[in-house]
Amino acid sequence: MQKRNDDIDRRSRVIKKGRRGDGPVVYWMSREQRLADNWALLWAQQEALSRERGLQVIYCYDPLHCCPTLRHASFVLQGLAELQQRLSSYNIGFFLLEGEPVESIASHLGQHDCHLLATDFSPLRNKRRLLEQLCERLALPICEIDSHNIIPAWVVSGKKEYGAYTIRPKINRLLPDYLTDFPELRTHPYQAASAGKPIAVSRLAARAENLSAAELCWLTSGETAAQRAMSTVLHSLEDYAQNRNDPTKDAQSGMSPYLHFGQLAPQRLAWEVSHSSLSQEARECYLEELIVRRELADNFCLYEPSYDSFAGFPDWARKSLDEHRDDIRDYRYSLEEFEQAQTHELLWNSCQLDLVRRGKLHGYLRMYWAKKILEWSAGPEEALTYAIALNDTYSIDGSDPNGYAGIAWAIGGVHDRAWRERSVYGKIRYMNEAGCRRKFDVDRYVEKANMPLC
Repeated sequence: MQKRNDDIDRRSRVIKKGRRGDGPVVYWMSREQRLADNWALLWAQQEALSRERGLQVIYCYDPLHCCPTLRHASFVLQGLAELQQRLSSYNIGFFLLEGEPVESIASHLGQHDCHLLATDFSPLRNKRRLLEQLCERLALPICEIDSHNIIPAWVVSGKKEYGAYTIRPKINRLLPDYLTDFPELRTHPYQAASAGKPIAVSRLAARAENLSAAELCWLTSGETAAQRAMSTVLHSLEDYAQNRNDPTKDAQSGMSPYLHFGQLAPQRLAWEVSHSSLSQEARECYLEELIVRRELADNFCLYEPSYDSFAGFPDWARKSLDEHRDDIRDYRYSLEEFEQAQTHELLWNSCQLDLVRRGKLHGYLRMYWAKKILEWSAGPEEALTYAIALNDTYSIDGSDPNGYAGIAWAIGGVHDRAWRERSVYGKIRYMNEAGCRRKFDVDRYVEKANMPLC
């Protein structure tokens, strides 16, 4: 039996014990859509090698949950089409399953008498529910591997953290041991089964529920594109600390689409930045966002069941917002008016237009954008619903823990503190256009947001 790699094993946990089948080890891929630097795939291969089994990868294409818009569907499917070819060269079969996830996964596993099911970790509700249903439905063992966080979310903390200041020392204590390079994936020596059919990208993308969020002409999907983007960004982060909050400077990395869809491992990016020639200030500032803030968002969604509702806000924020429910709103807009960028404020309209057309909104502006939705909605529940709906529909990195935590920070004070009390906001931190003008050239941003993309 092959000796096991402890660095791979310690990132996994058993979700369900059961009876092993006589067929291949199957890795249910969802959050981590890549071949390289994928702890879940490495764990599945290690298990298959130790048992002398074939290895399969499955991805369940369910447009309602994984790809609600044409924008997201096209990006995912194009990346998976490349991945299918790359896996084939490693003698690893890839199957794109269609239909209701639990039924389609259970059916595939039964047909192939699956030996064991491995899957990647996500803190979001949909994946957690699917796992629970599969545990009830299946008799075989199920293991979960965190390939998204450098330190597995359940290892770094067993509770919901108050903020970056409480999770940071826990991460920093474990980081030297967990921030490592990756083992190599091997060409698999045991045949699993013939791979599934080639992915019909256009046909499947057209099944998206929402076709209004168009494909992005400026962004290329896939693991190769992600690696290329990482190589480029490593040479452009020197001024990150000084200019990251200025949307006219293009100082941010722009890696979030690849990180969100798992086409690039956050650990790989952190490893390369840590070993780069960037200044210490640039490295520390970028790694704070990439590691501490991103893993804090996973922690919030994992341990807060109401991560996307008013109930998930801290007590002080709920109390303060409740006290200001009846405050007069100078402006009130419907979801349709927000979506069509029909507010009275040119900067906000430009942010919304940028989000719709480009599929991405600068991090500083996303905070301002969400806070104005709070100010111009009937109440915090409506504001939260609107902000999540717009972000998940149009942002290419929507439906992500970073998005839910960021919106909850902007509207509900999550991971923040109480500020000076004011109308509508209560003690929630306030932002406005005047503050933005003190930070950057607003007129230049507005002009840029309205320029043709491609």
